[in-house]
Amino acid sequence: MAKEIVGQIKLQIKGGAANPSPPVGPALGSKGINIMEFCKQFNARTQEKAGKVLPVLITYYVDKTFDFVVKTPPVSIQLLELTKQKSGSAEPNRKKVGEIDWEQVKVIAEDKMVDLNCFTIESAMQMVAGTARSMGITVKGTLPDN
Repeated sequence: MAKEIVGQIKLQIKGGAANPSPPVGPALGSKGINIMEFCKQFNARTQEKAGKVLPVLITYYVDKTFDFVVKTPPVSIQLLELTKQKSGSAEPNRKKVGEIDWEQVKVIAEDKMVDLNCFTIESAMQMVAGTARSMGITVKGTLPDN
């Protein structure tokens, strides 16, 4: 018989760096989840992505056990890493902070495709380009026809 789900928690944690301090400790402790067990499992599963911000969806059950799914890094974080910026533009329509080309957009879209709600790589590329524009990052060239 399946376990009864009590709820879910969404967090963003750096890969390989989960520890009981905030935000992880209070979020899990208030639900009665074993914090150190989660930290050990998360750090073991995300060692190869150390330092990258990773969204994690934690599902916890009546018997205080849990499962979690680690997703790919957010598009905005990937864009900032690519352009070597600390943050996006405060005025994205006036002040641009960087530029990328469509090949780089395609790489991010392919990486993020499993977590996006679209069916084609072209629509995923449009979503990534839209995020870039809203951050003040210019996408060079025109959308390639595949």
